[in-house]
Amino acid sequence: MNLIGAAFLFLIALLFALAGVTRVGVWSIERRSPPAGAFAEINGMRIHYVHIPASAGADLPPVVFIHGASANLKDQMLPLKPSLEGRAEMLFLDRPGFGWSERGDNETLAAQADTIAALMDRLGIEKAVIVAHSFGGAITTAFARQHPEKTLGLVFVSPATHPWPGGATAWYYKLTAMPVIGWLFSETLAYPAGMLRIGDATACVFSPNNPPADYIGNASIPLVLRPSAFRANARDVAQLYDYVRVASPTYREIKAPTVIISGDRDKVVYATVHSVGLERDIPGAELIWVHNLGHKPDWIAPDLVVGAIEKAAGAPVDLQAMAKTVAGRIADDEQGAGKCPELKVPDAELAPG
Repeated sequence: MNLIGAAFLFLIALLFALAGVTRVGVWSIERRSPPAGAFAEINGMRIHYVHIPASAGADLPPVVFIHGASANLKDQMLPLKPSLEGRAEMLFLDRPGFGWSERGDNETLAAQADTIAALMDRLGIEKAVIVAHSFGGAITTAFARQHPEKTLGLVFVSPATHPWPGGATAWYYKLTAMPVIGWLFSETLAYPAGMLRIGDATACVFSPNNPPADYIGNASIPLVLRPSAFRANARDVAQLYDYVRVASPTYREIKAPTVIISGDRDKVVYATVHSVGLERDIPGAELIWVHNLGHKPDWIAPDLVVGAIEKAAGAPVDLQAMAKTVAGRIADDEQGAGKCPELKVPDAELAPG
């Protein structure tokens, strides 16, 4: 056997081994993170959700939560449900292709918005405050434009909603979104490589703030490393720039009361592009800046997010004062210093395409 043939056989054996590791890893992830709620069939696909009906003493309207990339319904439910239980009807859902929801015919952000609206109809939720984190912000802009009759108010938390200079995304999203090669990558390398990096990556998502103890396990974050979810996540992120480039000029059509919460130390999205853009483009929107806050206000400042929900629902809440209180509470946070670089908006002419 020549050297080339031996190398080829070794590569094939390695790919089979990595595929086996991935299969075992998927089994382990799913065993540790079973479905937390119920399922509804929407347009032929099963959508996983947690629905908490309103109590007799509810003082807030229904609230629907739309999670971001690489996440699932637990990422918003765990930090926000305790503060809202008894006060509002709540709907947390796994976006199509994430957590325990099937992907179905939901390859566009507009289709995902329609699926969320259909789930609301199924559960008898006529109108709600929509709370979106990160990538969920783009889907929420589609929801607000396509279903204004269902949109009582909007709360954007560290959103991704506008075209950014260069439109670059991480290389593994682009690779995974490619036909054949992306499938092979997700079935072999994504899980082992992801598990090696998940701790450091999560720390930088929270930086400069401290991740809660066992956040990764409690929020079932490894679910996104399953091949089908990894591919769905990559396809979503790969289309984000084109969507927001076309959609953002139409945000002025959104009339619902809107609050945007962003940290000035966000290391995941360009807050000065997305959050500032939303304040500019949605009439009457209020932007709440929090000093020394990273990408996860829902976990680090859930009280501020709840205040934003109250404000979007019409209550006279002084969110700027609340933001100062939060900033004082996290003023000394410096987790990730020296390891997680600050996110700087690239020059439009120099940014990678």
